Amino acid sequence: MSLADVPGDAGNYLPADLQLQILTTEHWSLLSTRALSWNEAFSRGTMFLSALSGAVVALALVAQVDSFGDSFGVFALLILPVVLFLGITTFIRLVQINREDVRWVIGMNLLRHAYLDAAPHLRPYFISGSTDDEAGVMTTFGATAGSGAFAHQFVTTPGMLAVVNGALAGIVATILVHRIGAGTEVGLIVGVAAAAVTVGVLALHQYGRVVKPRARHRARFPGD
Repeated sequence: MSLADVPGDAGNYLPADLQLQILTTEHWSLLSTRALSWNEAFSRGTMFLSALSGAVVALALVAQVDSFGDSFGVFALLILPVVLFLGITTFIRLVQINREDVRWVIGMNLLRHAYLDAAPHLRPYFISGSTDDEAGVMTTFGATAGSGAFAHQFVTTPGMLAVVNGALAGIVATILVHRIGAGTEVGLIVGVAAAAVTVGVLALHQYGRVVKPRARHRARFPGD
């Protein structure tokens, strides 16, 4: 179906230039939405890392005064869980933004499909995807179609935050175990276990919320 074949509400056909204007408006709306989403992602990530940096500086100052005594442990258990909460919520929001971004890309691919229906001779000049299947979406992202390696998500921004959050969880667990009287070795084992579990759970969350839903998307205009 080309643009000239699309009827209006009254059964009359809209002029092709008006149809193109509607599609262009929607395209710019999706571009603006993607920009706002990524601005939020960068702001949330910066806010978390700034809070983490401030917490580290505060802990260093307390350590100089208390020489890593009881006051340092109490202060660490007060401030680090708050930073960890901020980190986990930031991670979850970034995963949501990545999932939303896939939806916006699918919408933009559908619009390119309409453009190329109206002007198929322009196809050689498009480098972004024009279908809403897995291959088309990944073409727009500049990536290879498929679920990809599980480890790839650790080079993404949410994956990086997952590792940072894991380290924070391990530190909190180690300090907590040490405060209740366990030895250093037990504290280290518990800390490493807490870090590994936290990173694993967050990575599985990201994989299940972004990668798998994208692969299950039912395309309306699949490629050849």
